[in-house]
This record gives sequence, C-alpha cells and structure tokens, in this order.
Amino acid sequence: MILVSTLDRPDDKFLPLIFAAATARDLGASHVGLVCPYLAYMRQDKRFRPGEAISSVHFAKLLSGAVDWLITVDPHLHRRHSLAEIFSVPAVAVHAAPYLAAWIRENVPAPILIGPDSESEQWVASVAADVGAPYVVLDKVRKGDRDVEVSVPNLGRNADRTPVLIDDIISTGRTMVGAIRHFGRTAHRSPVCLGVHAVFSGDAYTALRRAGAAKIVTCNTISHESNAIDMTAAIAQAVRPMFR
Repeated sequence: MILVSTLDRPDDKFLPLIFAAATARDLGASHVGLVCPYLAYMRQDKRFRPGEAISSVHFAKLLSGAVDWLITVDPHLHRRHSLAEIFSVPAVAVHAAPYLAAWIRENVPAPILIGPDSESEQWVASVAADVGAPYVVLDKVRKGDRDVEVSVPNLGRNADRTPVLIDDIISTGRTMVGAIRHFGRTAHRSPVCLGVHAVFSGDAYTALRRAGAAKIVTCNTISHESNAIDMTAAIAQAVRPMFR
C-alpha cells in the first residue's frame, strides 16, 4: 500500500494521513509506504530560542511510527546530512537540482544564479555547475517571518546576465521580493524566481509578481499555478526499490 500526501497544510492533513495508514493495516496491508513530495516541519531543525520544539525531530518520530518507508523531495536538511538522522524507517530524499538546472538551461538565456543565504551556497553552487553558469549568494538577516533585510552583492561583469533567484522553499517570499527590487534597479534583465516547493504563504505569490519577477516557476511538489517542473518520474524511480 502506498499513500500519497503532500504536506503543505500539515495541520489539516496529518491526522487523516495517520488514520489512513492505520486503517490500511487494519484491512490487511502488510506494508504502508508514504510518498510525501513536500515534507512539513523540517525547517525547525534546531532550538532557535529557549523553549522551542525541534519540530523536524518530533514529526519524524510520529511519521516513523505510522509508515514503513517514506519518499520526499528536497526536505529542509541544512543542519542534517540525511533523513536517516531523524527517521527510524527508510526515508529517501529525491533531489530536484538536476531538474531545476535543466529548466534553466532550456528557458533562461545567460543566467546568473542567486542563492538566498550562505546556508544555500553548496546547493546553489551544484545547480550552477550543472547549468554552466556563475552564481552569488545574498547576505540575509531575518528579523521576523515577514521582515527580512537583504544585502545583494554587485554582479559586476555579470550585470548583463538574467538573475535567477533560486530557493528550496518559497514561503513568505520576502527575501526574493527584496532581491527583485534591487535587481530591477541594477540589472539589465528582469529576475526569474525559481523554487522547489510552492508554499507561498499569505500574499507571497502576489508580492513576487508585483515586485517585478519576469517568471515564477516551481516544481509540482505542491499544486500551484507556478508549477512547471515535473518531479513525477523522479519520485516513481525512488519508489521502485522499496518493493524489491
């Protein structure tokens, strides 16, 4: 039995998912796997302030008790090497980077990739190498969920390239909005916004469009009008070994 549920609205979806897994076992399923293209609660991977829960660890324990294996796409693992550190069942992360790179090569002339912060540099560098394009990262200070101060490096000799703002999760979008406004004043071409997971909390998508993004493109891990990169085949390929 394979359950498929992307957890972009986890508070509404988690209990029905747990009940479905338990019911499948009640009705005779010997194994219950979960395909979860967007895995929630992974961003809180340390105690940023005293008294906070480390939600990624606790949520992984809950899911590990409900399913026998899990497939997801690019979970937020900035402080983890793999899902095996927090899951007690087999958990596989499918990587979207090759698909993002392929989309950029086919759709963006002379790109320069822009990462959101220093934590993203290794990931952005990998995508840039696959594209064959230069990259830089922003210096970001987050003062609140919707209050982000962004320092944008000078593109120098790359100023005539198309800025591609790239992130794993587009949530409030405030980092990208600040960068778009900067590049709108300094770059020759309007920026493209590229993300894996289209969370788009509140007015994020509208704010990006109003700021002047030339395109906003995401993978289909969360259903949204910006979806243009299909991860279905990659997920299916990761599922097959679970049945050997």
